[in-house]
Amino acid sequence: MDFTFDARTTQLQATLTAFLEEHVLHAEAVLAEQSRELEADPATFWDTPPVVEKLKAEARSRGLWNLFLPGDHGAGLTNLQYAPLAEISGRSPVRAPEAINCSAPDTGNMEVLAMFGTSEQKERWLAPLLEGQIRSAFCMTEPDVASSDATNIEARIERDGDEYVVTGRKWWSSGAMNPNCRIFIVMGKTDPSAPRHRQQSMILVPRDAPGVSVVRGLNVFGFTDASHGGHAEVVFDHVRVPASDLIADEGDGFAIAQARLGPGRIHHCMRLIGMAERALELMCRRVVDRVTFGRPIADHGMVQHWIAQSRVRIEQARLLVLKTAWLMDTVGNQGAHTEIQAIKIAVPQMTEWVVDKAIQAHGGGGVSQDTPLTMLWTAARMLRIADGPDEVHEVSLARRELKPYRPT
Repeated sequence: MDFTFDARTTQLQATLTAFLEEHVLHAEAVLAEQSRELEADPATFWDTPPVVEKLKAEARSRGLWNLFLPGDHGAGLTNLQYAPLAEISGRSPVRAPEAINCSAPDTGNMEVLAMFGTSEQKERWLAPLLEGQIRSAFCMTEPDVASSDATNIEARIERDGDEYVVTGRKWWSSGAMNPNCRIFIVMGKTDPSAPRHRQQSMILVPRDAPGVSVVRGLNVFGFTDASHGGHAEVVFDHVRVPASDLIADEGDGFAIAQARLGPGRIHHCMRLIGMAERALELMCRRVVDRVTFGRPIADHGMVQHWIAQSRVRIEQARLLVLKTAWLMDTVGNQGAHTEIQAIKIAVPQMTEWVVDKAIQAHGGGGVSQDTPLTMLWTAARMLRIADGPDEVHEVSLARRELKPYRPT
């Protein structure tokens, strides 16, 4: 394994770091103020703050656009090349990923369309997503079933002549509250009598299709998450769409979901490392200035333990993520399955731990709106559930480890 970054990656790291420091971090206060103004009016509550479009224009002018997507549609980077760039964007996770058009769920949806979409689907939906002109949502999770097992999904996608009829209720459809969200990728069952992993399909449903109702936005630990486009509960009441809106073939939904979630999980973990680095930096700055019992709290052994352990845990996680990225590039996502599951377990837990210690070091300020720490903790804690909870990945990983030792 050679994790030495090539010349292109090194150049993009420098460009992205400069963009982050010169524009994104300085825009965080402006973003917060504009968000408060928008959220004060129900008519604009979910709108994107104007500063974001300025950031996107600046990012494009610097060549920082669609970095996540390999092949002809994106920047053509490998996973190992993209990893350190996603980490940099994770230092300001609220807007940096969107500013460079690398934010979920659009990234995963663009990957699905690039891999499985027809030329018509790509022209209608992928092209404007690549340009950052529209947003999208991914509708898989349901409120009435344990969606960590995707075969539980109950929404129906039924063929009726030249159309499909979509019926069901989804929630945690990220990005769906954004007024610029124009398309949903919906997972549902086309054939409940088929083998367990061939019952599901995926289909494109325009947000303005008759029968689509965005019922409400869902809070995350009290946050509306409006800056990310929110998370919605959506009802599909006998929504009719052309048969040509089906992605790939009937029964391919589970396989498409796995193809989508593999890269998505590593992207989240890359950004989480950047979030942990930001938290550690804030903690170090705070503890050298804060004095208790006559000396900076940086001199207390417990605080030094937090800082040392934070560095150790971040470096361990980064190496595992880089190994995973390298494996995905060299042997494919399936060959990296064990490592993808391992980072999905380890990295959110690591980031949650580091941010928790940074909050503790800040005292009351750590739980206020005066630092990004509460947002960072919320994101890390949520990602222990999103894209599969810790326990599901641990069970699957344990089965792989035990398999050689089981009786044949």
